[in-house]
Amino acid sequence: MADSHKQWLEKLEAESRVKQEHFMNDIAAKLRHPRMVNKPQHPFRGAPDFWNAFEWSEEERIQQFTDNFLSVGGHVARLQTMEEAKAFIVQKAGEMSAKYVVRQNQPELDALDLEGSLTDSKVSTWNTDAEQYWRARAAEADFGIVIADHAVAYTGSVTVLSAPNKGRSVSLLPTVLIIIIPIERLKTRLGEVLVKFDEAGQGQLPAGIHFISGPSRSSDIENDLTIGVHGPGIVYALLVG
Repeated sequence: MADSHKQWLEKLEAESRVKQEHFMNDIAAKLRHPRMVNKPQHPFRGAPDFWNAFEWSEEERIQQFTDNFLSVGGHVARLQTMEEAKAFIVQKAGEMSAKYVVRQNQPELDALDLEGSLTDSKVSTWNTDAEQYWRARAAEADFGIVIADHAVAYTGSVTVLSAPNKGRSVSLLPTVLIIIIPIERLKTRLGEVLVKFDEAGQGQLPAGIHFISGPSRSSDIENDLTIGVHGPGIVYALLVG
């Protein structure tokens, strides 16, 4: 019985390999090149030297980030101080009649005293009340306010890390997201950001690493582009410094 079962399995494997060969040969024929049976050689690892040396000036980084972020429907404001960032947030909250605001529990945001300035809004600071269901609070928020950990000019992306004091729901669930980006955190290349995570090692990685490149955009259903289904539909990037 055992021998017949073994033979049956061997027969199935042989048939499967024949089908696999036929499938791969058919792909090679459609691509019009010989079937590859050996893995390609990769003598180099990582980005080439010329790319690692590629660097924009501060003004170039600002311009390239702005162009890329605007191209996907985001908004960008160039500000000099955190006080200007505060005034921008207060103005937008008034214009949009923001009732609920949720923000990260970060020292830079503590210093803005949004609680005292947004008199017509209820401002909640992430994870400061053990009785609060914070994901629900973020989901009902009109504004979410975060500080960028990194930003990349070449891709127009912002990196926001998760931590107990800055949950990902703050940037994911509100209707409007405002990201404050200190200019010194704006890099030229994505590799400048990724290498930091590599150097930190697996044990030191945050719970979440989130790359934000403008408002939520969904077009996987009947090629119909919809904004704001899987995240904020309005995103402001405030370049400060």
